Amino acid sequence: MLGQQTTNMSGRGAVASVRGSVVDVRFDKDLPPIHSILRAGSEGRIVIEVLAQLDARHVRGIALTPTQGLARGMAVEDAGGPLKAPVGKEILSRMFDVFGNVIDRQAALSDVEWRSVHQAPPSLARRSTKSEVFETGIKVIDVLVPLERGGKAGLFGGAGVGKTVLLTEMIHNLVKQQEGVSIFCGIGERCREGEELYRDMKAADVLANMVMVFGQMNEPPGARFRVAHAALTMAEYFRDDERRDVLLLIDNIFRFIQAGMEVSGLMGQMPSRLGYQPTMGTELSQVEERIANTDTGAITSIQAVYVPADDFTDPAAVHTFSHLSASIVLSRTRASEGLFPAIDPLQSSSKMATPGIVGARHYALAQEIRSTLAQYAQLRDIIAMLGLEQLSREDRNVVARARRLERFLTQPFFTTTQFTGLEGRFVSLEDALNGCERILRDEFKDYPENALYMIGAIDEAKAKANPGESAGQTEAAPNPESGIKAERAG
Repeated sequence: MLGQQTTNMSGRGAVASVRGSVVDVRFDKDLPPIHSILRAGSEGRIVIEVLAQLDARHVRGIALTPTQGLARGMAVEDAGGPLKAPVGKEILSRMFDVFGNVIDRQAALSDVEWRSVHQAPPSLARRSTKSEVFETGIKVIDVLVPLERGGKAGLFGGAGVGKTVLLTEMIHNLVKQQEGVSIFCGIGERCREGEELYRDMKAADVLANMVMVFGQMNEPPGARFRVAHAALTMAEYFRDDERRDVLLLIDNIFRFIQAGMEVSGLMGQMPSRLGYQPTMGTELSQVEERIANTDTGAITSIQAVYVPADDFTDPAAVHTFSHLSASIVLSRTRASEGLFPAIDPLQSSSKMATPGIVGARHYALAQEIRSTLAQYAQLRDIIAMLGLEQLSREDRNVVARARRLERFLTQPFFTTTQFTGLEGRFVSLEDALNGCERILRDEFKDYPENALYMIGAIDEAKAKANPGESAGQTEAAPNPESGIKAERAG
């Protein structure tokens, strides 16, 4: 199914040398330009992208497919253009590889347009200069780590803390509430992860407005390096042609840099610091700068970020951070306590959380929430060693507020209803702010903590506490003493 990209053959050459994924090809005339696609082997199954012109007769390219069977002297055809990706309404609910081939075992695409994956970022004249908040319907994100419409957010977390569930819920909320399109780009994904994600999205009923593009871990570095460009081309179609908002999920942006490092090493470029490619900043910018808010729509991106050896001074992390407008950190400790989504509010941050963008009330509330949670974090060691009774009355009130805030910032997700039995909630920013403000004003100090756990708007706490209130009192006491002795596990 690579044939869609191989029409209009314009030149014919021969393989001059093969060194792993690096292939030199000789052309007697019509030397193909940079980024041209060449095909060799049986039915053109071996695909090569031109990255350098060595002299008047030779080009050097990187293979996007395995090179088994490729030999010196073998015929090579110039496809007459760069790598292309399919765009159009027909690609919704489908799964693709870097070449635009469907890999979901469904029928092949019949009527789609093919566009080059190498597109320029939108010009400054087309970009929107207004900073807008991207509302997710998830309380802890909208209140403490507001995302930027047309911006980039980094998602940091290990295995099993809820990254995929959080991404799935954001996809659901965008599709259901804002009628947007979601595109998932898996760079260096394991085949198991891709299959599980596809199944989860189908079960959550959000596949109809979603596209998945995968460059799997076992594929050559050239394919993994280009899969982000293919996903961006699809996202740009929905933003510019369909005038729809797009949520672009990238997992994992570090593997994009890693694939570029492999390509650079194979091409013989001089390595930079810590072995990274000297062009890393440029290559990352070519992807990140295409994610923008324009006059027709916005591409908002959430990117999983792996930090090598937890070293935030690593060049890959430094270059990635410079593009992010928000950082969402997932905590294993909070996940073990059953506080989902397990976002650490003290380590997470957003450039949007300023009075000029979110407003004075929102900013002041967020600062007060952070202050309360920070004081509770400092007091936890004292409570563990000496007990709650050793704290002053004021500190005990801080602990009570913080624990109720922690539970109010949990939320049942639509995409986990089948597992939890709890119906999902989409909470508006105003409802989330009102709830936090009322907790900070001690309006719910006499309510049991479990009344605030896994609810949507704050008024649900009253409905949850009143029916069978005696049963609720045995689950979680209205004062923080018993809550600290037995932390809820969800």
